Amino acid sequence: MHEPTAREQLRAYITRELIRDPDYRLADDEGIITGGLIDSFALAELGVYIESAFNVYIPDPDLTVAKMDTLDQIVERVERG
Repeated sequence: MHEPTAREQLRAYITRELIRDPDYRLADDEGIITGGLIDSFALAELGVYIESAFNVYIPDPDLTVAKMDTLDQIVERVERG
């Protein structure tokens, strides 16, 4: 069994905990906030999750729709540390 990647962990968290539909097929480039799947409160929740799961602190200026709207953007930010 392989260790889940950051992308897999984030996709699972977003669909299960934020969208509340674990079967939702979230595309890598899909607008999570601009597409109406989550709101800005859920974005703050995502920031807290990233900090605890990946030990990556994301300051408020980076926790924005423009910078954190797609799974690709979120994964890139987590991998940057």
